[in-house]
Amino acid sequence: MAEFKPEEPMHFHRPMDQLQGLEYCIDSNPSWWEAIALGFQHYVLSLGTTVMIPTMLVPLMGGSDDDKVRVVQTLLFVTGVNTLLQTLIGTRLPTVIGGSFAFVVPIVSIINDSSLANIADDHQRFRKTMRAIQGALIVSSSIQIILGFSQLWGICSRFFSPLGMVPVVALVGFGLFDRGFPVVGRCVEIGLPMLILFVALSQYFKWIYTRHIPVLERFALLISIAFIWVYAHILTAGGAYKNRPLHTQINCRTDRANLISSAPWIKIPYPLQWGPPTFDAGHCFGMMAAVVVSMVESTGAFKAAARLASATPPPAPVLSRGIGFQGLSILLDGLCGSLTGSSVSVENVGLLGSTRVGSRRVIQISAVFMIFFSILGKFGALFASIPFPIFAAVYCILFGIVAAVGLSYLQFTNMNSMRNLFIVGVSLFLGLSIPEYFDRYTIGAQHGPAHTKAGWFNDWINTTFASPPTVALIVAVILDNSLEFRDAGRDRGMHWWAPFRTYRGDSRNEEFYGLPFYMRRFIPSF
Repeated sequence: MAEFKPEEPMHFHRPMDQLQGLEYCIDSNPSWWEAIALGFQHYVLSLGTTVMIPTMLVPLMGGSDDDKVRVVQTLLFVTGVNTLLQTLIGTRLPTVIGGSFAFVVPIVSIINDSSLANIADDHQRFRKTMRAIQGALIVSSSIQIILGFSQLWGICSRFFSPLGMVPVVALVGFGLFDRGFPVVGRCVEIGLPMLILFVALSQYFKWIYTRHIPVLERFALLISIAFIWVYAHILTAGGAYKNRPLHTQINCRTDRANLISSAPWIKIPYPLQWGPPTFDAGHCFGMMAAVVVSMVESTGAFKAAARLASATPPPAPVLSRGIGFQGLSILLDGLCGSLTGSSVSVENVGLLGSTRVGSRRVIQISAVFMIFFSILGKFGALFASIPFPIFAAVYCILFGIVAAVGLSYLQFTNMNSMRNLFIVGVSLFLGLSIPEYFDRYTIGAQHGPAHTKAGWFNDWINTTFASPPTVALIVAVILDNSLEFRDAGRDRGMHWWAPFRTYRGDSRNEEFYGLPFYMRRFIPSF
C-alpha cells in the first residue's frame, strides 16, 4: 500500500499567550471621541444588570418605585467608583465591577427572615431589610479583603493550570445561559430582531469603514439598541400590547419600568443613606458564601478580560491585588446600600472582544458616565428603561465570546491525553448539571436542596453549588492536582503559565499591570 502524502503542507497554529487581532490592547488608546463613544456603549450595556437586580429584589423587600430608583442610582454610582478603583490600582484590567447575581440567594434569605418579613409597614420593612443586607455585606467583604491583600488567593491561584481554568472561564460565560435566550423569548418580537441585527452589524458588515474606523463593528451595540428601542416604542405607542398579559407588558413595553417618573432630577448617593446597618451572625455567615462565589467568578472573568485585552495572563500577585480591591468594593456596596455585592461584569468583558477594543481608558470613561448619570437621575432613568429582552439578545453573543475565551486555553494543553479529556469533560458537565439541579429544585420546592434549621448553612450550600464556575473550579482543581499530576505538568500547560506565577517572571507584566502615579510606594507588587 502506497504511503499517503498530503498535497499541501500542514499548518500548525502555535499557542499564543496574547490574543492577536485586536485594534487596541490594554495600554493603547483610540482617539478621544472614539473612546468616549465606546465608553458610553459600555455604560449602556452595564444598565441591564444594574436595573435587573433591583427590579427583582426591591418589591420582595416591600419597596416602592421610588425606592427602586434610589437603589438603581446607588448601584450605578458604586459601579462607577468600583470600576475606577479596579482599573487604576486593582488588576488594572479593562473590567467593569458591577452588581452580581451571586448574592441573590443570601439576600432572598435575609428578605424572608421572619424578623423582617413580618413587619407590617412596607416602607419600614424595606429600610430594615436593606440595613440588614448592608451589615451582611460589610462583614462578609472581609473575606476578599483578607485573601486578596494577604496574597493568599494569589498563592492558591498557583494551583490553577490552563487545563483547570478551561471549564472555569468557559462557564463564566456558558453558566449564564438562563439570562440569554430564555429572557429573549419573553418578548421575542423585539429580542430576536435585536439578536439578528447585532450579529449582522458586528460581523457581516464590519468591513464598512468611515474615516478608517469600522463604525458598524465598533458601535454595533449602540446602533442596534437605538433601532430596536425605537421599534419597541412604536409597538408600545401603537397599542400592540394593550390587551396582552401583564408578564408580556412588563417585558415588552418601554413605559412599564416606572423609572423616569420616579427618578429625581439630581440625587447623590452617600454612605448610610438608609440608616445605620444592622448585623446578624447568620446573615453575615450566609453572605460570605456569595463573596467566595463572586471571588471565583471574578477570577475567571479577569483571566478572560486579560486575553481579550491582548495582555498576558495576570500574575498571581496582581490577581490577588484585584480580589483585595474587589473586597473593598463590596465594603463600599454595603456602606452605600446598593442592595447587592460586586463582581466583574461578564457582558462588558465580552464587549471587549466584540469591538476588538481592549483599552483600559475606554472602561474608565464608562465609569465616569456611570457616576454622572447616577447623579442626574432623570437622564440615567431614560436609558435604564430599555426593555430587558434587548439586553438579553446581546448577552447571547457576549457571554458566548467569554465562554470561547475559556475554551481557547485548550491550546496550551495536550488534548490527546485521556487524563485531560476526563478532567475537562467532567468539570464542564458537572459545572452545568449541578447548578441546574439546584435551580430546578428551588423553583419546584420554593427553597434550595439544603433546607435545614441553620439558615447560614443553607445559604452556603445553595449559593456555592448554584454557581457553574465555582462548581467547575472545585471539580477541576481537585482532579487536576490529584490525578497523575506529577508527570503531567506539560500536558496541563503549566510551563506556559510559569512566567506569570510571580510579578517579575515576565517583562511584559510591568507594561500591562504596573501601578500609576507612583502608587507602588504604597501598594507593593510582590
